[in-house]
Amino acid sequence: MLLWTAIALMTGAAILAVLWPLRASVDAGPATNGAEADLAVYRDQLAEIERDRASGLIGAEEGEAARTEVVRRILRASAEISQQRAAAGSSDRRRRVVALMALVGVPALAGGLYVALGSPGLGPQPLAARLEARPDQTDVAILIRKVEAHLEANPDDGRGYEVLAPIYARMGRPQDAARAWSSAIRLMGSNANRQDGLGEALTEVAGGVVTAEAKAAFEAARAASPNDPKASYYLGLAAEQDGKPAEAAKIWQALAAASPADAPWLPLIRDALARVGAPAPAIAPGPSAADVAATQDLSPQQRDEMVRGMVGRLEARLAQDGNDLEGWLRLMRAWTVLGEADKAKAAVGQARTHFAKDDGALGRIDALARELGLGS
Repeated sequence: MLLWTAIALMTGAAILAVLWPLRASVDAGPATNGAEADLAVYRDQLAEIERDRASGLIGAEEGEAARTEVVRRILRASAEISQQRAAAGSSDRRRRVVALMALVGVPALAGGLYVALGSPGLGPQPLAARLEARPDQTDVAILIRKVEAHLEANPDDGRGYEVLAPIYARMGRPQDAARAWSSAIRLMGSNANRQDGLGEALTEVAGGVVTAEAKAAFEAARAASPNDPKASYYLGLAAEQDGKPAEAAKIWQALAAASPADAPWLPLIRDALARVGAPAPAIAPGPSAADVAATQDLSPQQRDEMVRGMVGRLEARLAQDGNDLEGWLRLMRAWTVLGEADKAKAAVGQARTHFAKDDGALGRIDALARELGLGS
């Protein structure tokens, strides 16, 4: 109801703005006023001629000639006044037509545009009701507002800050992300994931410079998880920015050597090493061309058996030595590709058990599990 009242008031204001210049009758203008003044003068002259004739100041012929001239001027002035008043009346009619068109046309045009371009059938959606209702997953702004409202009422909910921080980061709000990560660390304690998030946000706030505060966050992350690739990359970047390319190269080479061949961060590490003039360590190659060609001669069943045999050997090796994080990640992918969702979920559980005290490893396991649709 308030919306329609506001719309009605705005429409009335628009109509008033159009009609206000047309509110008064048309003035005859300076030309008409001048002609009426001349007509009054001529009438006075005519009366004066009659007085002069009666008193004998002028002769009969002179009086008649003067009277004829003044009458002619009176007729001409009267004709001018009639024409000007007729034109003024026509202008008044035009103004009335314009006023009527504005009175009817403005609301009609506005209504037509709303029907064509708006959503007249859409029900009211007050903000309070939208915040209370379950929002559509694509309505990120409402989701964020709900979490923010929850945190305003529950400022000690560290989990809420941990949920909100990466969303702020993806939305390009690094300062808000840094504050959220700091609150999560203060309320829930430090781990590799939270310190990485804080360090990244602080680095983005500084325009890509790894500040002392950001470096401290990454050092805390690596202390919690020595194999944390994100912390290692940024600590190498901090060394490079501090003018220590040899130290940066050492950090990045160690990270590249410890990374699997398909690690998504390897291209970034290679570029960083090239930037400081250091070679990238060799990565163990995948199957040779001959190995791949040999599989082409196998039947689909034989290829499936071969793959399952390889996965089985990997599973047996991990059962004996479960400290190979990359092996567990490969096992999770392999069982998923083979359509063995139960075995893939079992691999997730076993991997989490082996790395229960390594937050960085748990983060990678959970991230891959979500990517593969295995839960978290």
